[in-house]
Amino acid sequence: MPLQLEIVSPERRAYADEVDMVIVPGIDGQLGILPRHTRLISALGIGELRIKKAGTEQVLLISGGFVEVRPDKVIVMADLAEHSDEIDEAKAIEARKKAEAELDEVHDPMDMTRVRAALQTALMRERIATRRRSRG
Repeated sequence: MPLQLEIVSPERRAYADEVDMVIVPGIDGQLGILPRHTRLISALGIGELRIKKAGTEQVLLISGGFVEVRPDKVIVMADLAEHSDEIDEAKAIEARKKAEAELDEVHDPMDMTRVRAALQTALMRERIATRRRSRG
């Protein structure tokens, strides 16, 4: 029984295909999903979404949103979904440095939450881009 995966963000449909397994970044940790998984709905955190298909693995950066799991289908509704090859390492490093500098200057709790989320996203972009570069 194949597992249909669909990943959508406000900007686009980032992925749609049958897969062997998907690993999503839940807010409480990684969630591995295989065909015939029990139904669930979960909030997503910031992290790597890994797609395993025919012995290969694709990685996307996911930030926020929800995942709906059915026995034969997974729907990821993310605030942000970027394929690893779309991430520019230099821009990720620049964004991380900017967020780190801004973190030292912010005092308002709402701004602190926004800056921390931006920093976490930038760090994840940098990590994904570095890993992609090191794998060739």
